[in-house]
Amino acid sequence: MPDLLRLIGLARSTFYYQVQSQQKPDKYAELKERIRQVYHKEKGRYGYRRVALAIRKEGPLVNKKVVEKLMTGLGLKSLVRPKKYRSYRGTVGKIAMNLLERNFVAQRPNQKWVSDVTEFKVAQQKLYLSPVMDLYNGEIIAYETASRPQYSLVGNMLDKALKTLGEKPKLVLHTDQGWQYQQAQYRQKLRSCGVKQSMSRKGNCLDNAAMESFFGTLKSEFFYLKRFENVDELKAGLDEYIHYYNHDRIKLRLNGLSPVEYRTQAAA
Repeated sequence: MPDLLRLIGLARSTFYYQVQSQQKPDKYAELKERIRQVYHKEKGRYGYRRVALAIRKEGPLVNKKVVEKLMTGLGLKSLVRPKKYRSYRGTVGKIAMNLLERNFVAQRPNQKWVSDVTEFKVAQQKLYLSPVMDLYNGEIIAYETASRPQYSLVGNMLDKALKTLGEKPKLVLHTDQGWQYQQAQYRQKLRSCGVKQSMSRKGNCLDNAAMESFFGTLKSEFFYLKRFENVDELKAGLDEYIHYYNHDRIKLRLNGLSPVEYRTQAAA
């Protein structure tokens, strides 16, 4: 052995130190296994911050920096693509003023809602999604899908969302200046329910950044990570993901709770 160590240029003390280190039990073995479980349960969507929060929810107090180091050692990295925003300064819309003014914080449920439409392409077909989000907890209140971006896509979504409200709510519903939101029937429906309409400035997606952020998360955590054979498979997947987003996906700003958990806890 001494001759072999001299041949490879390794000190005897260093060799035996490494041998002893490898024989010691891994004090992080249990935490590593828990990290693997959370990571794979969430299908690689969670980075180290949310992995640490998920573990804390079940009891053990863990340091997020330790989790980050262990995930790096295990080769576990969030599969989610970073979201980017691009915008330019537009003009104030004439249909409705920007009442939200980028204040995306709500003090109670049904105080501020945001909505928009996004497009998916699968197997040479398109699918449009129209959701509405409550800024209080980021919960998707209602949504509608359709193969064409007709008014019924937004109208049906709005009907579903308004059914969750009581009479004359003090609510602002914010959107961009899409043609669907300028329709007389859309605006009349809001007025009849006592909902104030708010619109982004023209061409400025940051005025509706909360909804843009949801679309970015949805596509990064769901759409870009899977292959869909057809639109029906995509629709089924959207139903599953939005339920997961509302009920199971934890948020850092909600203290590690899901939107539904946060709303339920606050109500209790």
